[in-house]
Amino acid sequence: MAKLPTPRDPTLEAMKVEVELALNHPPRGHLGASMIGDKCMRKLWYSFRWVSLTNFEFTTLSRFEDGHLSENVMAQRLRMVRELDLHTHAEGGEQFRFTDFGGHFAGSADGFVRGLLQAPKTPHIWEHKCVNEKKFAKLLKLKTEKGEKQALLEWDGIYYAQAQAYMHYFNMTRHYLTCATPGTRDVTSVRTEYNASYALSLVSKAQAIIASSEPPTRITEKKDDWRCNFCGYKEQCHFGMLASENCRTCRFSQPVDGGWYCHHHKKMLDHERQRDGCKRFLPIEGLSTLTEEVAA
Repeated sequence: MAKLPTPRDPTLEAMKVEVELALNHPPRGHLGASMIGDKCMRKLWYSFRWVSLTNFEFTTLSRFEDGHLSENVMAQRLRMVRELDLHTHAEGGEQFRFTDFGGHFAGSADGFVRGLLQAPKTPHIWEHKCVNEKKFAKLLKLKTEKGEKQALLEWDGIYYAQAQAYMHYFNMTRHYLTCATPGTRDVTSVRTEYNASYALSLVSKAQAIIASSEPPTRITEKKDDWRCNFCGYKEQCHFGMLASENCRTCRFSQPVDGGWYCHHHKKMLDHERQRDGCKRFLPIEGLSTLTEEVAA
C-alpha cells in the first residue's frame, strides 16, 4: 500500500517563508572567531570571500534561534546564584567584541563571569551552546573520561578554538562554557584554560586567510571525504560550480584596513556594494574555471 502523503498546512508553510525572509541577514563581513577552528583553510577563505551567498532554510534558522533563546535563559538562571557576577553586555548595551587585522577578524563573546563557586576569584569568559541530545551526552562522557579541562578540546575543536581566541583577545586565562539541550532542559558545563601557543596559531591562521588573494589548498583531494560531505562549499571546491558574483570574489578588490578596496574603481566599498558587485566583475582565478570532469 502506497504511503499516504502528509497533509499540507498552508499556514505553517507561509510562516516558514516569512521567517526565512525576516531572519536571513546580509552575509557576515568578517572572518569570525566562531569558525576559525575549522581545519579546512579553503572553507574559511570561501566564507570570508562570499563564494556562496545562499540563504538559510527554516530548519537551520530555527536552530540558530534555539541557541539565542537558550543563551538568554541560561544567563537568567545563572544570575539567580547570588555569588555570581555575570555581564553579557558592555555599559553602552553592546556585546563584548574584539577585532583585528583592520576589522577583518572579529568575534563577540557571550559574556564575562566572576564568582563561580568552583573558582570564585578567577574571571572567566562565558559562552553558552545549545546542542542536540547526542552531542550533549558526548560532552558528559568526555568530562568523565578526559577530565573537565580537556573535555572541550576533545568534544568540539571549533568551540575550543573560539574559546582560545576569546581568552587571547580579552586577555583572560579561563573560559566557562555552559551547554544545554534544546529547551534548556539538561545543562552541564566545562572550564578550559588558556593555551597561548595555540591561540597565537589561530591569529596567524586568520591573518593568512585574510591576506590570501587566491583559494588555499584543499584539505583533501578526495571528493567523497567525510570532511567534505556536509560542507556548503563542496560544489565550488570539488566540482567547479561557479562562485557568487560579488566584489569579494572579484580579483579587483582586496581587504584593507577598515574595509575593502576596489583597484578598478579606485575606491572603498561599503557592505552593500560588496554584495552587489558591478559590471566590471572579473572572478578570482580558480573560482570560475570548471574542472575537466564537469566540462566533459
